[in-house]
Amino acid sequence: MREGLRERKKRQTRQRVSEVAIGLFVERGFDRVTIAEVAAAADVSVNTVYNYFESKEDLVLPQEEASPQRLADIVRERPPGRSAAGAVLARLRQEIRDRERRVGLSAGFGRVLQMMRAAPTLTARLEDLGRQMTDALAVVLAEETGAAEDDPLPRLVAWHIGCLHAFVYAEIGRRTTAGESPDAIAAAVLDLLDVAEDLLGERVLAYAVRKG
Repeated sequence: MREGLRERKKRQTRQRVSEVAIGLFVERGFDRVTIAEVAAAADVSVNTVYNYFESKEDLVLPQEEASPQRLADIVRERPPGRSAAGAVLARLRQEIRDRERRVGLSAGFGRVLQMMRAAPTLTARLEDLGRQMTDALAVVLAEETGAAEDDPLPRLVAWHIGCLHAFVYAEIGRRTTAGESPDAIAAAVLDLLDVAEDLLGERVLAYAVRKG
């Protein structure tokens, strides 16, 4: 379905507001910039900012890139014959190869990362987001496999997948802080995923394979 003019303008406005906000946050610090200042710099009203972003943190961590349902959605969308862990591994590899912003491989992410680490509300949100992702994934795995309520396996598999997902982001952050280029980071993390896949073992890699 083609994007209409109205939808395109809304998307462009949302993107512009986010980019302006992040630029201000990087320059002055997240806690030192108000929503009113973001609105003025983006040439929109304060109400417009809140129409697109429920909170100040959403300007940096928008729902479409930092959703608590991210891992659960990846697993729900996997094709027949693919396991839950296999789906997450495949998505991470694709996002890394594409140098996507959501995995922190876009140009200039180093300064954004420094800004985020200096803001307690953003670091707390990231930690909470990781827990929510794992919990949501555990629910999906339990539903798909028909596991009993007291069966710990869905939660344990979700924990393994969630830890791998978090480790990939932490490794990208570590290498970004060290000054490595996005291309070098991508190559290193793709190698890391190969090692991680071997370490997960057959029990996790073969869990919850979608039937055709």
